[in-house]
Amino acid sequence: MSVALVTGASSGIGAATAIAFAEAGWEVMAAGRDEGRLEEVADVSDNIASWSGELTESDECNELVDDTIDEFGRLDCLVNNAGVIIRAGVADTSDDDWRHTMGINLDAPFFLSRAALPHLLQSTGSIVNIASDWGLRGGERAAAYCASKGAIIQLTKAMAIDHARDGLRINAVCPGDIDTPMLASEADDTGIDLDEFLAQAAEGNPNGRIGTPEEVAALIIFLASDSAAHITGTAIPIDGGALA
Repeated sequence: MSVALVTGASSGIGAATAIAFAEAGWEVMAAGRDEGRLEEVADVSDNIASWSGELTESDECNELVDDTIDEFGRLDCLVNNAGVIIRAGVADTSDDDWRHTMGINLDAPFFLSRAALPHLLQSTGSIVNIASDWGLRGGERAAAYCASKGAIIQLTKAMAIDHARDGLRINAVCPGDIDTPMLASEADDTGIDLDEFLAQAAEGNPNGRIGTPEEVAALIIFLASDSAAHITGTAIPIDGGALA
């Protein structure tokens, strides 16, 4: 049975992805910081185990990968999904906010990918990095977030080139506005009523709505599957046509 490691799996895209992998017959290590919510995700399927902790230091990331191998004996897909957004321009972004954003959005995927590579090369597996449409274009009052997501896209492309001949595929998924707790937190940060915030987000998309975590999860599952065997080094928007 194939094994996936999904970070940021306590809610939103990460939770939907862990459950979708389990429903597709994979075994899953669901990792995140909220132990209670992770247990709720794990309760959905016997195929899901949970791991709670921080992932901004390399030792923590090494431990997570080691625990995944100890639990399941192999690793076939790493989904670097954990993320944070701080709504501020450069002038209003503190040193701590910058480092916190980079630690979660960029350092953790780098450390986890490095730790997972030996196992993924054995299984000829894949990595899916969750970036953002704001990694492909700019966004208002989100300087650190945009920088981190642009960087993860370039890390994806560089790793894909390095390991294409090894059969290891690395891709990035770039969601637009998705109905997740992170989007709700953005509404709080910007001081806009949540319903109004969601309506504005939907209005900005050509298809007139925001996406669901399950729709993003379906794309991730596809990229991890044999059906995507010739896809690597891409940054795929899932945004209702916003970038068009």
